Amino acid sequence: MIIPTVSRDGFSRKIHMLLDDKDKILQLDSKNMLGSIQLLGKQVEEVLAEAKKVKIPAAYKKVNNIAVLGMGGSALGTHLIKSVFFGSLKIPVEIVNGYLAPEFVSEKSLVIASSYSGSTEEIINAVADAKKRKAKIMAIASGGKLADWAKQNKIPALIFTTKNNPCGSPRMGLGYSIFGQITLLANAGILKLSSTEIKNVLQTISKCNLLFGIDNPEEKNPAKQLAISMIDKSVWYAASEHLAGNAHIAANQMNENAKRFGGYFIVPEMNHHLMEGLLFPENNNQSIQFLLLESGLYDERVQKRYEITKQILDKNNIGNVSYACREKNKFLQACEALVLFSYVSFYSAMLQGIDPTAIPVVDFFKEQLKK
Repeated sequence: MIIPTVSRDGFSRKIHMLLDDKDKILQLDSKNMLGSIQLLGKQVEEVLAEAKKVKIPAAYKKVNNIAVLGMGGSALGTHLIKSVFFGSLKIPVEIVNGYLAPEFVSEKSLVIASSYSGSTEEIINAVADAKKRKAKIMAIASGGKLADWAKQNKIPALIFTTKNNPCGSPRMGLGYSIFGQITLLANAGILKLSSTEIKNVLQTISKCNLLFGIDNPEEKNPAKQLAISMIDKSVWYAASEHLAGNAHIAANQMNENAKRFGGYFIVPEMNHHLMEGLLFPENNNQSIQFLLLESGLYDERVQKRYEITKQILDKNNIGNVSYACREKNKFLQACEALVLFSYVSFYSAMLQGIDPTAIPVVDFFKEQLKK
């Protein structure tokens, strides 16, 4: 992990002090997003228990492809799954963010409809389209139209309670969506998930909550340090291989929680075009910050690319900071990064003095669509 130092004089000293001021943070966090982050492990436990009740027909194990229907936070888990299990998934997985199922969907396809609320209009429409094509369908939701539709059509469905996501935001209920999808795929025989792996995941989440959490002071807390290093900057995440999905999740959470413009790139793909795009506009060096998510488990050729990428960013005076994952395998590193970036986006919101849960622009957009 490489974190740049930030001056502690004047205003900067107040910034450092804020993230260690628990009372101030709890005052800003009116909907208890912090509680949702802290309860990630409980979300995982809950959804694993609920998944045991879901009966998967034997025919679901004989499919040629998978399509996961999801929008926003409900689709993020699929990208993480595709990244982490890239070396073991034996059939293709497609993420669908829209109103229709892909043309390839047929009776030989497994379709997972994922909607946190159960009322996402794109997913309700797309899953009905998949049913017309006689696809094998599973659903994940907290209730709503999707849960009712699944019950009426006798579709295997994992229904969770949301009690372990007090802020109510789908992007902070990733324990439900990520591990809901993983367990359904495991129950269908498409992925393998042992009790030992589950135990290790829960231990990693617990350990990371202590390291990145609110009670660990800024001088010892990588999540707080990263948030401070990115103040007033557009944040662009870069990751590779098994952590590519984490970069996507991190960018979404930074957008919605901290109301911060940013996105993500994947190494080595970004090395083939983005390096030439750093020069203009000329204020890039004042407005952009890269966060490079590194790992000793990346292919050695990819690891070398990170060193060169940092040299190029430095040459162009583009701010950049790195975090190197510490866990021992790919799945656990993805869980580590999941907890880390949830806290980074939360602390970034705190530094800007805003409540992270409210999403007024997205809510406005949805209201306009209803007219």
